[in-house]
Amino acid sequence: MTAIPFEAVRPARTMPDYDRALLWLALLMIAFSVVMVYSASIAIAEGGRATGYRGHFYLVRQCTFALIGLLAAAVAFQVPMSAWQRAAPWLFTFGILLLALVLVPGVSREINGARRWLPLGVFNLQPSELVKLFAVLYAADYTVRKAGWADSLRRGIGPMLVAMLLVGGLLILQPDYGAFVVVTLIGMGILFLGGMNWRLFAGVLALLCVGFLLLIVISPYRMQRVIGFLDPWADAYGKGYQLSHALIAFGRGEWFGVGLGASVEKLFYLPEAHTDFLLSVIAEELGFAGVLGVIAAFAWISWRAFAIGAQAARLDRPYAALVAQGVGIWISAQAIINMGVNMGVLPTKGLTLPLLSYGGSALVANCLALALLLRVDSENRRLIKGMPA
Repeated sequence: MTAIPFEAVRPARTMPDYDRALLWLALLMIAFSVVMVYSASIAIAEGGRATGYRGHFYLVRQCTFALIGLLAAAVAFQVPMSAWQRAAPWLFTFGILLLALVLVPGVSREINGARRWLPLGVFNLQPSELVKLFAVLYAADYTVRKAGWADSLRRGIGPMLVAMLLVGGLLILQPDYGAFVVVTLIGMGILFLGGMNWRLFAGVLALLCVGFLLLIVISPYRMQRVIGFLDPWADAYGKGYQLSHALIAFGRGEWFGVGLGASVEKLFYLPEAHTDFLLSVIAEELGFAGVLGVIAAFAWISWRAFAIGAQAARLDRPYAALVAQGVGIWISAQAIINMGVNMGVLPTKGLTLPLLSYGGSALVANCLALALLLRVDSENRRLIKGMPA
């Protein structure tokens, strides 16, 4: 009797319906976020700034935000990209209205001199985080619709530039300079990837650089941040306070850190240890190895975003391609800025570390962005297998 090859009886391996590695990495990062936010915030919570849960205050809230984000992502994943494209202009308009609402006296909540939050009972909504997501969807839709006017300033890049300046102006009034930078990078990046004329791109980019410099020069507090960034040790108890303590945390961590939970800088020395400067706590407690792991995770997510976008482009799905790559621009740009601030490479800005820092609006928006990325990948795989997207 002829032997049957083992390969003939082994079930054929089928392509999964989504990028499981990307999903598991996102889940691991959210779980890591819960652990590190708890470690970085326990002293602040026990110190009396937050009541109700004592040392577990921020842990409970971060777990709640993570659950809400995952549920929202599960729903968003079920929506086809064609529906997201139809809704993109409306979502972007809704985002602009939310940014304007933040500026209405008596409606928003002011924290540390900034009006960036809308109080919604048990938590605060930060519209700028949702606007980053809406900017990705709208910029991708606009670029696809205006593909025939890529060489025109008036009919091509002009209207998009006006829309981004409107959003930027509302963000500056809050003020939220960091979000303005990220939204601008998202819009310009998607326009460039969509085939905008490189001469127009270079000209607009030069004007934006001049605009950013003017915003720094005319604003005393931004200028002070730049001065403190250039030499934090010249005024370690003033302009350079945050950066000097962030660098101390990196120095204490050395190769493998002082141990989980053993950070000293989080004990009321390093401001915003559980939000903007969470990476410094990671560096102190887990060392160079922990920071390298975080960098590797963001690098892999960014690579997958651009790879998924490139695959969608090959399948003649330009909107899906630009959304995937827009998510990659958003996550990578914000991660680079946050890590650069923590390491003293960039001036201090109020930007969180995606997927890791404490914050409900940011975490939910990040989960939705990754859900869209997984949706693009899922539709790509279905088309490759000959199934309707």
